[in-house]
Amino acid sequence: MSKLLLVGCGKMGGAMLEGWLARGLAASDVVVAEPAEAIRPKKPGLRAVASSAELSETPEIVVLAVKPQSMDSVLPDLKRFADKGAVFLSIAAGKTLGYFAGHLGATAKTVRSMPNTPAAVRQGITVATASAGVSAAEKKRCHELLEAVGQVLWVDDEALMDPVTALSGSGPAYVFLLVEAMAAAGAKLGLSPEMAMQLARATVAGSGELLKQSSDPASQLRINVTSPGGTTAEALKILMAADGIQPVFDKALAAASRRSKELAG
Repeated sequence: MSKLLLVGCGKMGGAMLEGWLARGLAASDVVVAEPAEAIRPKKPGLRAVASSAELSETPEIVVLAVKPQSMDSVLPDLKRFADKGAVFLSIAAGKTLGYFAGHLGATAKTVRSMPNTPAAVRQGITVATASAGVSAAEKKRCHELLEAVGQVLWVDDEALMDPVTALSGSGPAYVFLLVEAMAAAGAKLGLSPEMAMQLARATVAGSGELLKQSSDPASQLRINVTSPGGTTAEALKILMAADGIQPVFDKALAAASRRSKELAG
């Protein structure tokens, strides 16, 4: 019996595979089903096939790393594994536990998760929720698989996956937009666009690392860099005003959460 079947080996699936192997998972314990030959992994001891239809053995866990729009086409062949007790771990945005029950059977054991793109450098964060039939030991195994690319949190209420998607799933795009905005503002003040972008990128990346390593809350780190009456305080008067950045983020995340719910429906 193969321990693990990875369906889809694009950017996220590939990052997870690299993370598993780096943490000691034997390549011989993994089968990868990837139709695109150009990205089908070629590693010693690892079996890679074009389709799960080529497999006869039942894996313990099936990791679904295909795009949401491709899910309908891959699940029919995988239902046979659900019927034999395999656990399904999905990283597809918007695909609910109810969706998988409809395609794999009402008793299928499914974990729905929402990672984000920093998983590509093993600095992601994933939130997961499980169907009723998933045991504590199976949840632990899924946790370990997801942890190979970053932090992992769990929620019991699946409805929380919509705000999770809005905050952390889509969140990297907000950070990248922040870099773009900071660089554009710096260029308007006379810096060359190249220098402004270098300063913005390094500042955001370095601040993120400081946030990661510090035990202080983000609010205290902000205070630490804000001298009374200084330049930072002057900028924060604008950003923290009643019509500043908070209401913009409130509206943005509400819109993203609403859209996540619509896509799931």
